[in-house]
Amino acid sequence: MLTLIRNGEVYAPDYLGKKDLLIVDEKIGFINDQIEVPDGFFSQNTKVIDAEGKIVAPGFIDSHVHIIGGGGEGSYKTRTPEIMLTDATLSGITTLVGVIGTDGTTRTMASLVAKAKALEEEGISCYVQTGSYQVPVKTLTGKIEDDIILVDKIIGAGEIAISDHRSSQPTVEELARIASQARNGGILSGKAGLVNVHVGDSHDCLKIIEEVIETTDLPIKQFYPTHINRNKHLFEAGMEYAKKGGYVDFTTSTIPQFLEEGEVRCSNGLKRMLEAGVPIEQITFTSDAQGSLPDFSPDGELKGLKVGNVSSLFAAVKEAVLKEDIPLETALKVITSNPAHILKLHRKGKIQSGFDADLVLFDKETLEIGMVFAKGKMMVEDQKAIVKGTFE
Repeated sequence: MLTLIRNGEVYAPDYLGKKDLLIVDEKIGFINDQIEVPDGFFSQNTKVIDAEGKIVAPGFIDSHVHIIGGGGEGSYKTRTPEIMLTDATLSGITTLVGVIGTDGTTRTMASLVAKAKALEEEGISCYVQTGSYQVPVKTLTGKIEDDIILVDKIIGAGEIAISDHRSSQPTVEELARIASQARNGGILSGKAGLVNVHVGDSHDCLKIIEEVIETTDLPIKQFYPTHINRNKHLFEAGMEYAKKGGYVDFTTSTIPQFLEEGEVRCSNGLKRMLEAGVPIEQITFTSDAQGSLPDFSPDGELKGLKVGNVSSLFAAVKEAVLKEDIPLETALKVITSNPAHILKLHRKGKIQSGFDADLVLFDKETLEIGMVFAKGKMMVEDQKAIVKGTFE
């Protein structure tokens, strides 16, 4: 089956102008000013979609999601639920990267890989990181390198927690060893092999990562720290880290109380980093969806709990465009081409011939998502999920 999308304004994510786009099976076949379908067999087997007044963008990549649920900081009853297919597709997300988080005991790598495969069977792309907050890292095979080399879905290690009262307080030597193992696994398998690092509220911020970089031969881009916008002092430290060449990831799921207490809004944080000279290619947004959003008192007692949501991902990008006047083609990169490049997700994150036909169509004026394709298959039409998960 062929699908022809006509008259849409294509952001690839760079702006290409008004183009026609032909989907051939799971791939983007052709992009041209105008594509004509020959009469006969091809016309009878081609679905034509008029995208007049719509923007056509790459499917969004959310590279930090607790796909099997997370949390539990308020005991067993606060374990958060796993993600469902339409949570992602209705939010324009066609690729997920799953992580475990705080609970590396009842949330296991076997379950994480199985959920990734389930989401793939239901129609979207999904990868995972090996491990959780804790050091030593609990892997699937027993070694970080083996996980990355031998298991197709595993692309790196993490999320390893630092500067947080819930972390296992890893040493410089331990973090360096994790990074070297992940790096070797990535080199030998053609994967990114990065270390996804959860950064907590401590004023130590990124200090341990910087010590690893200063005392070893590991490059700064071996690490992928997240939650950089969680407070003002971490944001400032993250900006300096990015100026040195490091990647930084903003978390889009939040609650008003966190913002009142000093969390930096993703949209404003993006603007400030760009104004400070940080290259857009080093910045990403992720939702931390299905993870808990715990509120702790100064002495470490849990006061309240919410759950992250993937819908916050594009909402933050929209806010960057509509409220901070960041160009759409720039803002889109933090959830498309940037994570694809950083994580070596080949054939993802761009509208280009031969790439996966992961596409999002949204209104040019309101930026409301209307249609979503994942690997060439229509998942959302007229803002409604037409493909649902097995148990939805």
